Amino acid sequence: MKGNLLVRIIAILAIYLGLRYLAGDVGRKILYPINLFVTFLHEFGHAVGALLTGGEVVNVQVSQDGSGYTRSAGGNRPVILMGGYLGSALFGNLLFLIGTKAKPLVKPILILLAGGMIFTGLFWYTSAFSTGFLIGFALLLMLIVWKTSWGREVLMFLGMASILYIIQDFNVGPKSDLNKYAEIMVVLPAQVWMYIWLAIAVLLFYYNLRLIFSLSKEENTNYEL
Repeated sequence: MKGNLLVRIIAILAIYLGLRYLAGDVGRKILYPINLFVTFLHEFGHAVGALLTGGEVVNVQVSQDGSGYTRSAGGNRPVILMGGYLGSALFGNLLFLIGTKAKPLVKPILILLAGGMIFTGLFWYTSAFSTGFLIGFALLLMLIVWKTSWGREVLMFLGMASILYIIQDFNVGPKSDLNKYAEIMVVLPAQVWMYIWLAIAVLLFYYNLRLIFSLSKEENTNYEL
């Protein structure tokens, strides 16, 4: 069982890396909506940071070029700023964990994720493109839930793609957030905070993998008994 799990993880990883680095324009086109999804997770992380610290979300934008922004009022500014990069890292790891080891939660999480995207597109509206993408992607997730048995693989792929994307682009994606964060947390420069955030993202993925394989080992032990 552990061997099957490792094969699945390697297969998901190979598909992502193959599309990103070997498939040229075709790969970029296939990954385009996935990249926009990662942007959504980043901006949603800002939104959650605002809500958890007593603020409110004004609007959320996912732009056609893959960038995005979140406007909020009130709340704890450092937490909101961290919420984008570290929040998307956490969300990615949760999606990957659920897709890998929590089969009963796969459909509910896909439905919850689709609902979150629709809510964001309608209630935190910024542009027609952003709302159109969010609702379109949400409908695709619902189609996967009700018409296919690919839910686990889809969650694994979305989670893996999110984790790898933010780790690979750590010095590009959160740049503006880091600069604003360093203006508040003046004890360290933005460059240092960048590597701290990267280290946290890498450690999250490392301990997530340890948890996944630990759970797999326990399942094998129980099966042998």
